[in-house]
Formats: sequence, C-alpha cells, structure tokens
Amino acid sequence: MLKKVLIANRGEIAVRVIRTCREMGIATVAVYSELDRDALHVRLADEAYALGGQSAAESYLNTEAILDVIERSGADAVHPGYGFFSENTDFARAITSRGVTFIGPPPEAIEVMGDKISSRLAAEAAGVSGVPGRSETLTSPDEIVAFGQEVGWPLAIKAAFGGGGRGMKVVHGPEEAAELLESAQREALSYFGRSECYVERYLTWPRHIEMQVLADAHGNTLWLGERDCSAQRRHQKLIEESPAANFPDDVRRAMGEAAVKVSKACGYVNAGTVEFLFQDGEFYFLEMNTRLQVEHPVTELVTGLDLVEWQLRIAAGEELTLTQDSIQRNGHAIEVRINAEDPSGGRFSPSPGTITRFDQPSGPGVRLDAGYYAGDTVSQYYDNLIAKLIVWADTREKARRRMLRAIEETTIEGVATTLPADVLILESDDFVAGTHSTKWVEERLDLSSLHVDVVGGEGSDDDRVRRDVTAEVNGRRVNVTLFLPEGAAVASATPAKKATRRGAHSGASGGGSGAIAVPMQGTIVKVMVAVGDAVEEGAPVVILEAMKMENSVNADKSGTVTEVKVTPGDSVSAGDIVVVIE
Repeated sequence: MLKKVLIANRGEIAVRVIRTCREMGIATVAVYSELDRDALHVRLADEAYALGGQSAAESYLNTEAILDVIERSGADAVHPGYGFFSENTDFARAITSRGVTFIGPPPEAIEVMGDKISSRLAAEAAGVSGVPGRSETLTSPDEIVAFGQEVGWPLAIKAAFGGGGRGMKVVHGPEEAAELLESAQREALSYFGRSECYVERYLTWPRHIEMQVLADAHGNTLWLGERDCSAQRRHQKLIEESPAANFPDDVRRAMGEAAVKVSKACGYVNAGTVEFLFQDGEFYFLEMNTRLQVEHPVTELVTGLDLVEWQLRIAAGEELTLTQDSIQRNGHAIEVRINAEDPSGGRFSPSPGTITRFDQPSGPGVRLDAGYYAGDTVSQYYDNLIAKLIVWADTREKARRRMLRAIEETTIEGVATTLPADVLILESDDFVAGTHSTKWVEERLDLSSLHVDVVGGEGSDDDRVRRDVTAEVNGRRVNVTLFLPEGAAVASATPAKKATRRGAHSGASGGGSGAIAVPMQGTIVKVMVAVGDAVEEGAPVVILEAMKMENSVNADKSGTVTEVKVTPGDSVSAGDIVVVIE
C-alpha cells in the first residue's frame, strides 16, 4: 500500500483525497500557492509545502516546483485531482520516471485519451462512433469555415487537452470562426497548459450522459453506472445525477459496454469517465476523461463505493475484488455545484471574494464536499468551485426534494453563488420530467428576473503584508516569512514594500456614462478598441479573464473611445474603469 501521497491540486478535490487517505492510514502532502497558504487543504494535510507564485501557471502548473516538493517530502505517490496536471502526459511521465506512483492511468493512456483528437480515433477503432468532426488540430479559422460549409452550422471548437467546458466555443457562422478560435486557444492554454483545439458538429438538443469505469492492472475493466450532466451553462455542469432519468436499461448496458471497449482500447488503468452525447435514442462518444470527475460522489452514493479508495488501491497494484454482476446501484443521487458566480439575469458572472459566513446543511442523505470554510478567500486566479452538495434518496423525486431542503439550509455570504439558479432548475417542470438538455438552461430556462445580492462581503487577505523576520527556534537562528495584516508590529522585522493595488471605482458598468468598468476582479487578456475608434453600444471593448473564464466587457453607449486605461496582462479590481467613451 502507498505510504505518503502528494496531492498536486487545491480546493475541494485536494480535501476529498486527503480525507480518504487519512481513513486508509496514508500520510498526505499538500502544495500551495501564495494565495492558498491558509487554504483548507493546507490545514488538513499532514505536511504542506509552498510552490510560490499566485496564478496557476506560477504555482500548480509549475512542474519543477512540484517535483522539488516530491523529493523534499519523500512522497511515494502523486494524486493529480482534476484540472491542472490531471490529464497531462508530460507531468505523469515526469512523476513515474522518478520511481513515484502516479495515481491515474499510464502516461500512454493519457496520451491517447487526454488528447481528444486521438481519443476520437481510438474510439472509432474500438467500434464506438463519435460526434462527426475533424480529428486533427486546428491551425487556421479557414479549416473551421470549410468544415461548417461541409456539414452545416453551428460547430463546437474544443480544447484537445481539456474538458469541463474550458476552451469550448460554439461557432454559429463563418464570421465568428477567427475570434472564437483565438478565444478557445487562449482559455485552453490558461487552464490546461496546452492551446491545441479541434472542431466537431454541435448537436441541437443532446443530453450529456457519462459512464464511470474502473480498471486495474490485471486486465479487469468494469462500468459502474451512468451520470446525467445535462444541466449546464457555458458548457460547464451545474447539476449532475445518477441514474439518468428516462434512460432505457438496454441503452445503459450498451453505453457501459461501449465505455469498457474504449477503456480497453487504450490500455486504461484506474478510475476514468467515458462521456457520451445522447439524442433521439442514439449515443455518440464525446471524450474520455482520464481522471476522477467532479461529479464522482453521485456514483459513490448509488454504488456504495469510495472511488478515491479504489484509485489508491489500483495504483498500489491491487486487483479489483468486484465483478460486473456484483455492482449494485441503489436509489438516486443528485449533486449541485456551488460555484462563486452571480447568476443574476442568467449571466453567471464570476464572484471572487472572502466567504464571511458558511452555514452547512446536514440531515439524512446529505453530503457536502467543500474546499472552503468561512473566512477563506475564493481567488480570481483559480476555478470558482466552493463546494459540492450531494444528496441520496430511494427515488429521484425524493432526492430532488431532499436537495431543495438541503439548499434551504445552506447560507453563504461574502460571495454570490449559483445556489439560487440551482433552485430554479430543480423546481422547473422540464427538470422534474427529465426532458432537459445541455442547451436547456441557456435557451429555455428563464433566469431574467433572478437577482442575487452579495451579503456580508469584505476584503480578502490580499491586503496582508509580507514581513521577513529573524527568529530563534530551539536555540537555532532561522529566517522566516510572515504574512500579517497591514500595521501589525513584529519585533526586528523589516517590512517588504507593499504591492501597489489599482484604485477601485464605484459602479459596475458606468450606467450609460461611457466610463466602462469591469464588474469583477480579474486579468485583461485582450483589448478590443483603441483611442479614436467609433463603437456601438453593446460592442465588446475588453476581454476579462476571471476564475479561468473569459468575460466580455461591453460598451454601455455608442461614441468615440477617448481613453484606454489597460493593456493585456493588467490585473484589475471590480469597478475599475478600463475604457472611456464620449
């Protein structure tokens, strides 16, 4: 069995892995960025090491820094979680080449399935059909236009090395191809460290149904059951459930068998998910996620299995003690993702900040997997997932009502969350009937009157000042770094210069004044206008990245640009004026 596991991740998934490791008697090592030095996963781990930096590229995507921590900590295994390096072949090989166990599939399987293009080819070779598309990397928007003229519009541009909707853009016509390809590549590089993208048909009213698989190194591969993840916005999941509603058992078995074929085709080992689109009684291979999924708890609740435990056991070389016939699926489970987003009007705008209050639900059949507690800060530099709320009951309707009760017991202040939108989804007739699709939230669900007020907001710990201090520990002179509230006194400390912060401005959009402000903290990735340009009301003026999502900031009136206050790469705070129009 493994002795010490380093979790190369943060937030909720790092906490999730730490808890199972502790129950199994396995020591854990956390890594953290400067912004995460007091994060929950850091507090729970047996050991924690600083990576330095603030952004993901500077910290959690810094291979050399993580490899250094592995050596210093003596970890004999690495769990990548999801996102970041979880589907990165080079990272997996860097781990295994040092004799350290990678808790996931072999690098060769990641190479085949982590690349969505080669995974399409592997699925086809295994006799599993995919969504019609081009199985090669895009090099020019002209290729998108040519494919659209061949098969029709709309099309989907997707990150070849990504998932979870990151780096995915829907192209409705040839005039959008160039801009959306650039945006998809930018998002993919930011979130996955690779910018390659491909294109495929965008189905009109599909359901997103995925199949959980487990495979060991002894030739055993099993499908555990499906999850319906069709309640989405921006192609990112909001609510997941198992089993899928209105899903024939013969289709379930056929999809499970197809998932096993795809897994065996690439020599897959460990936990993985094969994703399909389901429409008009037919299913199409979408991609394989060579990692643990965010929504894995719903499978755990209906099967009674701990998937992280099985990941660890398989990585240690154990053989599955389960058989396909022995897997039992009981009752119904639903998960809602609690994201730091403001769903007002259906916009789902990122809402970073400090959580000032977090009352957590409990009671029969309720589970909460959280990465934050009250007092913790949700940073603009990382994914916005605060927690996952999961419930189980013996029927779908009871689970739905239990989830509504659990949400009612949940209070989060300091940031806006997606919970009010989750309630509207759960109470809608289409969700109750199980007739929704991946496009339903954005095209059919009316969120126009939804308004969320942020209660109890306050500043984050970004206002703390670094102080370098000389101290004595057990008679030994050492130099240490402390991060303290500004003004706090420390004897013999030489304060470092405090970083200059951009002054905040009141207002969020200028209210038609022409003083265009950003609605949230983030980073400017593109400036769309220059001084002297004529712009129309509603036209984009800058692209703001916050919590790994790109957001268009638009002109609030027509006129001429007289001032541009930002350049790509600038960090901005909520309310900062970026463009002036007269």
